[in-house]
Amino acid sequence: MEVKETLKGLTPYQPGKPVDEVKRELGLEKVVKLASNENPYGCSPLAKKAIEDVLGEVAVYPDGYAQKLRTKVAGRLGVGEKQLLFGNGSDEVILIICRALLSKGDNIVTATPTFPQYRHNAVIEGAEVKEVPLVNGEHDLNAMEKAIDENTKIVFVCNPNNPTGNSIGEQSFLSFLKSVPKDVVVVSDEAYKEYVTADDFPETVPLLKEYPNLIILRTFSKAYGLASLRIGYGVGEEGFMQSLDPAREPFNTSAIAQSAAFYALDDEEFLENCKQKNRQGIRMFEEFCEEYGLHCYPSQGNFILLDLKVPGSVTFDRLLKAGYIVRNGEALGFPTSVRITVGSKEQNEEIIEQLRTLVSNN
Repeated sequence: MEVKETLKGLTPYQPGKPVDEVKRELGLEKVVKLASNENPYGCSPLAKKAIEDVLGEVAVYPDGYAQKLRTKVAGRLGVGEKQLLFGNGSDEVILIICRALLSKGDNIVTATPTFPQYRHNAVIEGAEVKEVPLVNGEHDLNAMEKAIDENTKIVFVCNPNNPTGNSIGEQSFLSFLKSVPKDVVVVSDEAYKEYVTADDFPETVPLLKEYPNLIILRTFSKAYGLASLRIGYGVGEEGFMQSLDPAREPFNTSAIAQSAAFYALDDEEFLENCKQKNRQGIRMFEEFCEEYGLHCYPSQGNFILLDLKVPGSVTFDRLLKAGYIVRNGEALGFPTSVRITVGSKEQNEEIIEQLRTLVSNN
């Protein structure tokens, strides 16, 4: 028995090492995971209460259309309910888009390094992947536009970009959108939007009225702190989004996830608090880099990519032995860097002290 050719050579997505595994392997009592860009403050108390209230209904299938959450999200965004497509995280929406649009002979255009699931899902569908290198951590939109040809079906734009954290400004994004042929779908993946503080970050939802080839991705996994529940969505032109819906699996978002997301939207104070604490954490890492003459990209996400001028595996292993799980930059396309999720103030202070020791001993 053999899988189809496009799957051969692909590897599953590699998440950060589990905390319990590290504790067991290294004999550590305390391990802090700062590898997967999770919210260190958890989720809103309103979401927690919603989860408890739904536990008694786990034997019943969820609303396959996510009507209650759909209505609320549509109202918040000022779009029609049929413009939304919910997924098991925004990851699944990426999969749905690729499943619906790509075949052998097609191609996608994407930056590199960026979120790997764009490439992964395109390859599975037999499509070519045209990757355009980042410039100083940013999407080279001019080069991406030039890479588009008659076989291009999708352009993926990760904004802010993972793993660098750089964001694309409104004028740059709008200029790019205008240059893309109308039959090419532009996916603006805004998983970290709630953390953004940049004044020029594009407000993309109003652009949907003028650009029916635009799809915007959002998620409840990051700032809303619902990563384990897996729920996100795409929003685009109504007719187009409805045409994608048959590629979605039935009952793909759980009742627990729908309810938690519904109530999480009500707790704006929690979200703003997380945003401000995250920005303070980013600044702590930036100050550390300034102190030691090290490079880091100007992140608008809840993570930061630090170049410590030694192989990323060396830094990863040293931090792991000290009880901190981060992402090795070698696997992300940055061989002398590590990507660190911004934690609580205490976690940030502790890992920065570890980094000071590492840098001083290099």
